[in-house]
Amino acid sequence: MRFRFPAFHPCIRLLAPFAAFFVAAATVGQDPETEIFRPEAGKFPPIEKAHSYRGELTFVDHANRRGSIRVQSDGKFRFIPPNPFAMLPYGIVRYHGASADLRDIPLGTMMHVRAFLPPDPKTSAVPVLPVDNRLKKEGNAGVGSAPAENHVLLLEDEPSYCLRIGLVWKLKEVDIQSGQGMIFAIREPKKGGDKEAEEETMTIDAATRIWRGREFLGIQDLIDEGTWPASGKKSLKDQPVLLGITWKPTPGGVFTRFHISDIWLDDAAMQRATRNQNETHKVFIKSRWVPAFVDAVEYGKFGSATVTATLFGGIDQSLYADFKKDSRALMAAAEKTLKHWAGGTAGTAQMASKGPILEVRKTKGEIPLGSSGIQIRFETDLITEGIRPTKVVRIRPATWLDLHVPREEYLRDHKATHEERFPTPDIFPKY
Repeated sequence: MRFRFPAFHPCIRLLAPFAAFFVAAATVGQDPETEIFRPEAGKFPPIEKAHSYRGELTFVDHANRRGSIRVQSDGKFRFIPPNPFAMLPYGIVRYHGASADLRDIPLGTMMHVRAFLPPDPKTSAVPVLPVDNRLKKEGNAGVGSAPAENHVLLLEDEPSYCLRIGLVWKLKEVDIQSGQGMIFAIREPKKGGDKEAEEETMTIDAATRIWRGREFLGIQDLIDEGTWPASGKKSLKDQPVLLGITWKPTPGGVFTRFHISDIWLDDAAMQRATRNQNETHKVFIKSRWVPAFVDAVEYGKFGSATVTATLFGGIDQSLYADFKKDSRALMAAAEKTLKHWAGGTAGTAQMASKGPILEVRKTKGEIPLGSSGIQIRFETDLITEGIRPTKVVRIRPATWLDLHVPREEYLRDHKATHEERFPTPDIFPKY
């Protein structure tokens, strides 16, 4: 019996919070020779001004929301040194079509990036490069392998990228040799073709994960059922799938060839992966609180104040729904890395300002990427120093459990050195 790959449908419900930027986020960034743009504190930058690139995630410092990416360029991929990046405070990570934290992404994963120049070069947590650096040729690495735009607004893996803009991979042919081989495929719109799209050759092996409905398969399973050949080539007739793509050394003297880590054969399989990742992120946010910008502070008497704050985007709608008028909440100061402030060994909840939510407003019209479009007014009788306009804070409804973050994710006030507060770029190698 010949297996036919079912038609593919995006995970619409879980992607709904991101619908406002689907089209805009695909825009390629500005020309550094004609414009220098840096995000401003307390404002969400327009995605149209972001620089776009793609590369392999090679290093992650999850506690400080930064890492390194081997940026794909016109050069030879293995010669390209990893380029450091830092997530903007409101920067969004997407994995398997759902929100994620950097710690969720396996090293080696190919990621799509939308990034800006450092908002403030003096306090950048990663090396600051000349603004035109992506125009320079770096030997065998080629042109564009080290962009100065290393402060990231959107970081997403291959299936997240395809789901966001309506693309699928259409499989042309598979060639199996000794339990491993090649897949020939083209990435195109789900409906209709793309004349400019080029066919790609990618490797597969025994570690490639194949998902079909609730099944977890390998290459040998498809061979055993007769879907793929035990040896040789077989046409797959443009069957639409989604792919997880990584990079690993490849034989034959090929300098740039990517590897397929995952194949989602149908709608149900991808939705299941998206749902699992979404639940992982919901649990994470409940323990770390929702990040936000402080828009305004109205000071009262004896330490009281009313704070207006905009919640950051990239979080499941069910969590935003927990912020309700007249319910109580906790608000705590945070760093640009989203690290919590703490008082010595005191937990975040002990140091947080507490009080009722006076109002919950929802922005009408287009919502910029990074923002949830939700603004709250919060009243407290004990305002803290870190809660000031343009500063980053963390907020949670009082109904969420009081959970304490691990040591590397909070600062200890008077004992915090500059390096702990905002780690320097010195940990990154200088190639």
